[in-house]
Amino acid sequence: MDTKQKIAVFIDADNAPASKVELILSELAKYGVVNIRRAYGNWKNSSIKPWEDVLHDYAIQPIQQFDLTKGKNASDIAMVIDVMDVLYTKEVDVVCLVSSDCDFTPLVTRTLSEGKVVIGFGERKAPAPFVNACSKFLYLDEPASPESKPANKPKNIKSDTKLINLLRQAIEATEDEDGWAKLGPVGAHISNHASFDQRNYGYGKLSDLFKAIDLFEIRLLEGNGYQVRDSRRKK
Repeated sequence: MDTKQKIAVFIDADNAPASKVELILSELAKYGVVNIRRAYGNWKNSSIKPWEDVLHDYAIQPIQQFDLTKGKNASDIAMVIDVMDVLYTKEVDVVCLVSSDCDFTPLVTRTLSEGKVVIGFGERKAPAPFVNACSKFLYLDEPASPESKPANKPKNIKSDTKLINLLRQAIEATEDEDGWAKLGPVGAHISNHASFDQRNYGYGKLSDLFKAIDLFEIRLLEGNGYQVRDSRRKK
């Protein structure tokens, strides 16, 4: 991973929790240096006061947008304009969008078409089109339903057909003649095809996710690393 990449962060203060700003910047530090940090909203609105309280601590530039028309969010339009402006006037490798608003989906696809990586952060209410469009998307909140309790995680994951197919396809694309695939290439293959991150399912490591699902075999390699295989390949 190139830690010298230049990153620009654009925050939709109306649709993102300020309490997670440290988590966001810590995650982005894995990818490179955050050179541009902007947060958009009507700073006269008390609802985004939590963001106002952290602006100076994290060197985030507030961009003021008045609510000129009821029901219309001028902040969204300002963000889109600024992202496009940065794409063409600044040297940026990664664009980060912090929001749970589906309106930014076209912006994500446009940014990707310019060869940029797009990392999204938002709450679980974020619509699937926005989440799936991003190179990587991380949820900032925990599931609220009783079904999300740890004891029920494996059962729920097994019923997630899209996820299971994604994992199986990644294994199939990187497996050896016996069906075993190293976890590193499996993870890389998934990252190239989806905004997947195992932390969104409650697991810190990809190996932990595979271990929790009894549809796969996983074994520790001598020295370091894991291999995984679809249980259906087992003789």
